[in-house]
Amino acid sequence: MIATKTLKNGVRVIVKRMEGLLSVTMGVLVGTGAAYETDAEDGISHFIEHMQFKGTDKYSAFALSDAFDALGAQVNAFTGKDLTCYYAKSASDHAKEAFALLAELFLNATFPEEEMEREKGVVIEEINMDEDSPEDLCLDLLSRAVFGNRGYGRNILGPAENVKGFTREQLFAYKRERYTPGNIVVSFAGNIDLTFAEELAEEYFGGMQPAGSPVRSVETVRENANLFRKKPIEQAHFAFAFPSVGRDHPSFAATQIMNFILGGGMSSRLFKKVREELGLAYAVYSYSSHYSETGSLAVYAGVNPKKAYDAADAVLSVIREFKEKGVTEEEFLRGREQMKSGNIFSQENTSSQMLLYGKQMLYKNEVYDFEKRMAEISALTREDILRTIDENFDFSGIAVASVGNLKEPVKV
Repeated sequence: MIATKTLKNGVRVIVKRMEGLLSVTMGVLVGTGAAYETDAEDGISHFIEHMQFKGTDKYSAFALSDAFDALGAQVNAFTGKDLTCYYAKSASDHAKEAFALLAELFLNATFPEEEMEREKGVVIEEINMDEDSPEDLCLDLLSRAVFGNRGYGRNILGPAENVKGFTREQLFAYKRERYTPGNIVVSFAGNIDLTFAEELAEEYFGGMQPAGSPVRSVETVRENANLFRKKPIEQAHFAFAFPSVGRDHPSFAATQIMNFILGGGMSSRLFKKVREELGLAYAVYSYSSHYSETGSLAVYAGVNPKKAYDAADAVLSVIREFKEKGVTEEEFLRGREQMKSGNIFSQENTSSQMLLYGKQMLYKNEVYDFEKRMAEISALTREDILRTIDENFDFSGIAVASVGNLKEPVKV
């Protein structure tokens, strides 16, 4: 059962009751993230996410975490390119207390100066860790190669120089603009009474001052660059990205099936050819990223530096053959079943459902329709996948990133 409500101040609430379970996941989703930041704000969405946990007038940072632990509840948050989400999971009989704590940290964070200085050090270490993780670094470079230094090309963590300089006033100003009722969705999924969940949202979020959705556009210029970072490491990493469709595009579902066939599992074209047959890579896979305005389809590989250029040629050969010859009926049917089962499996996970229904409400202002989604997937044909391959693999729009102890960048 599903219920929705819009509070008088504009906060949207969605509740999916999952009977037979003993837990509930509660989330607060905000339509903001790295893509909406200016150069001066680069990294601020992520830093605010960290600082929200660092105390309120009522609770210190330790007291907050201690209170969640006392309930046996889990709490966390994440920042994306166009979304920031705070969530807690608890036993159903502790839902009220856990939601009260989640609302407290979300609504009443005070950003204490001493905590800010400590957390700046933590985030800078996170930035350093990202630099020391060559796969993450390669994929961050790939985003920049596709979209440039702004919009969806921004690194979520931001530069250390920005993080060091953030002030409490900047954090509060950004929250006032972006954390508005019209830009917030409260999402519940699990064994919780529909009316009770709506009452909780009203009790804790109904007092926010009315304000509409903040107006900021995302810069979506495509760079299609080749970026390279030379690092003295044991493995080389490279990735290619092609222009793809936005999440509202009619080919969205077909693109996901196509991605699975190309590089989404151990039966995929890339895995079988590049890893199993040629032995050129330990890790090789593809993934798609979809936003409201645009998207990209990427292929990544981690390889021995001595084999990097041969591996890149092999990956490109698989992609070209994929584009030229298409997919078999067997591959299509297997990919479609994988996509259907993935959607079914997610229906049994409260955290997945909280996020799925919350994002659908935030991005599209509508209720996610599982039956409609399954019907759309079931109606897809091999011909839809063939058409989608042509739509996605435009070599004139390819972007490239590589990291490692290489003499020169990986090229197309």
